Amino acid sequence: MLALLHTSPVHVPVFDALRDTDHPGLELRHFVDEGLLDRARRDGPGAVAADVRDVLVRAADAGATAVLCTCSTIGAVSEAQAGAVGLPVLRVDRPMAAAAVAEGPRVVVLATVESTVAPTVDLVEEEARAAGRAVSVRSLLVEGAWDLFSTGDTDGCAQRVAAVADGVTDADVIILAQASMSPAQRLTTTAVPVLSSPRPGLAAAAAAAAVRAR
Repeated sequence: MLALLHTSPVHVPVFDALRDTDHPGLELRHFVDEGLLDRARRDGPGAVAADVRDVLVRAADAGATAVLCTCSTIGAVSEAQAGAVGLPVLRVDRPMAAAAVAEGPRVVVLATVESTVAPTVDLVEEEARAAGRAVSVRSLLVEGAWDLFSTGDTDGCAQRVAAVADGVTDADVIILAQASMSPAQRLTTTAVPVLSSPRPGLAAAAAAAAVRAR
C-alpha cells in the first residue's frame, strides 16, 4: 500500500485517476492535512517537521510500504523523516527535477506560492549535482494563480499558469513546481518542454512501494 501525504483534498482524485490509468491494483491511502501548508508558508517548512513525522507514523501504522508527499513546499521535510519512520518517503517533484536537468542547463521554475520556490530550486540544483551537470535556474511566481486555486477556480489557475509558461522563451525546460499546477501542462502552446510532477512522482513511489512489499 502506498500512502500519499497531501496538503489539499483536490489531489486525491488526481492521483486516484493516475493510479487507475498507470498502476491498476495499487492500493492508495490518502492523508490530507491542509494546515501543514498554511503553517509552512507562514513559519517555514521546518516548522512543520514534527507534524509531518506524525502523519508519516500514522501511514506506517496503517500498513504503508512507502509514502509519497505531493506538496513541494514540505517535500524536503518529508524526505528527511524517512529514517525516523522506517519507510521510503518520496517527494513527488524529484523525478520531474531529474528529468528537467536532462533537458538542458536553462531551467525555469514556475510556482503559484512563494514558499515552493526555494525548495524546488534547491531540488533542481541537487539533481544537477548528482548528474554532474551545470544548470542555471530561475523562478517565476504566477501572480494571482494561487488565489484562483484556493477559491476553487482550478481552470482559471491553470489558464494563468499556462499563459506565463507560454511567455517563457529563453529556457530549455519549464517545470511546474506544484502538483496543483499540472492541469496547465496540457494548455501550454510553447515549444519549450513543460514538465509536471504527478505522473512521474507516482510512478517512482509505486516502484518503491512494490520493492518494499517484497
